[in-house]
Amino acid sequence: MLTSQEKPVWKIEAKSSYLNLNLAELLSYRHLLFRLVRKEFLINYQQTLLGPIWILFQPLLTMVTYVFVFNKIIGVSIGSKIPAVLFYFSGIVLWNFFNDSFGATSKTFRDNISVFSKVYFPRLIVPLASIITQSFRFLIQFIFLIIILLIFIFARGFDFHFSPYAVAVPFIVIIVGLLSLSLGLIMSVLTAKYRDLGNFVDIFVRILLFITPVIYPLSSVKENIRWVVQLNPLAPLFELFRLGVLGEGTVSPWGLAYSIAFTLVSLLMAILLFNKMGSKLIDVI
Repeated sequence: MLTSQEKPVWKIEAKSSYLNLNLAELLSYRHLLFRLVRKEFLINYQQTLLGPIWILFQPLLTMVTYVFVFNKIIGVSIGSKIPAVLFYFSGIVLWNFFNDSFGATSKTFRDNISVFSKVYFPRLIVPLASIITQSFRFLIQFIFLIIILLIFIFARGFDFHFSPYAVAVPFIVIIVGLLSLSLGLIMSVLTAKYRDLGNFVDIFVRILLFITPVIYPLSSVKENIRWVVQLNPLAPLFELFRLGVLGEGTVSPWGLAYSIAFTLVSLLMAILLFNKMGSKLIDVI
């Protein structure tokens, strides 16, 4: 029994709150976070033919497909002197980071219900582990992008000029990661309660791909429909990413401010919804 001077270390209550975000508690579970990151990486690449090589093989295969279909067959103009290989691969690398992070976090409850219902730990640990895992994948692919860029510069004579916007690349990656986390958290709650919305997630991602400057630059979009692409908060981020890495891109201060504001508002809404509904969804699923 506890004496009057002793205090319990943990106090678990059946309550939920919109503002129930305990950063100190998240930090205390950092070892679990690192173990989940390791587990996700091993699960993805253990007992596979190529192992971690898939991290590079998948974007390379996608890039070859895009160059052949969109550039050679359909003739989609990339509107610049950037080689098609560099243009498409830069977009694919950033898109994969968003797509894979969003997909992993949107399945937080569906894939982890057996654990959530038996063991207590901050639920936010799981989507954070997914984001960190995808960040490592992105880093490897980004390094390979730089290697390809150097090959084109020194072996193919690509006239490359270093852009001062390169300092914004880490910032862009962080914003894209936060946006994928926020949208993924919202969808994880909605799809846990309404299972048929899982079909909508796949449709949403496919539509989002074509209104994001992955296979075309923003400058090539007709003026009368450009506003459709500009409504997408990812568009300014992709353009600034290419501007920083390859030296070409169409970015406005207002567009970038819109993307940042959209990300911050979405992240706040996602955390509030996730905290409020997280414990209740265990019984629903």
